[in-house]
Amino acid sequence: MITRKSRREIEKMHEAGKLLAKTHREIAKLIKPGITTKEIDEFVEEFLAAHGATPEQKGFQGYPYATCASINDEICHGFPRDEKLKDGDIVTIDLVVNLKGGLADSAWTYAVGNVDEAGLRLMEVTKKALYIGIEQARVGNRIGDIGHAIQTYAEAQGFSVVREFTGHGIGPTIHEPPHIPHFGEPNKGPRLKEGMVITIEPMLNEGDWRSKMDPNNWTARTIDGRRSAQYEHTIAILKEGPLILTDQDQPLD
Repeated sequence: MITRKSRREIEKMHEAGKLLAKTHREIAKLIKPGITTKEIDEFVEEFLAAHGATPEQKGFQGYPYATCASINDEICHGFPRDEKLKDGDIVTIDLVVNLKGGLADSAWTYAVGNVDEAGLRLMEVTKKALYIGIEQARVGNRIGDIGHAIQTYAEAQGFSVVREFTGHGIGPTIHEPPHIPHFGEPNKGPRLKEGMVITIEPMLNEGDWRSKMDPNNWTARTIDGRRSAQYEHTIAILKEGPLILTDQDQPLD
């Protein structure tokens, strides 16, 4: 069942989103060669606790960490680990914040040191694809409009769109209906209505869109070993347009 949130509920989620955005701004300061994703995960848990919040994905369906940390060819749900990040890596940090019952979800891909031009372009196109999708998140549009806009742009830029993992509704739990694919046909799927809160989180690959699963049954990586990037915001559908609850004051172009 697709739920619609009251203004008060959205305001509560927005407060969680502001803290999540602040957390990502702090993570950005930590990203450098030599740090481990385990250290980043520990920082996030402590930072959220200091601000009266908790990492909602820790314990969700048995997931053991506060964050997901996906490096290079890992698409999503990478486990934080003691392996040091290397110059030239890209790493996606994904987390869900619970602040007094309000939830927000956002992932961001970071360059570690000096990333090659192809890697930077993958990141740039993926981020722009996110905002292109957000532009379609308007009352009266359909879910397929979001995915179609993302797919059309991403494939025109030479990248593939991951199919197996999608955005979703959020609140009061992490994953709620509806699914938000980042591919598809325009004017298809459920209609977007005022009060819906969803995540848009395109994952783009340099090569094949297909994935394979690691033995931990969580981490998905590209089938051909090429890199993947992801950017995600939590969006409230309002009559005046989409409201980015996890905005980091990033420019839209």
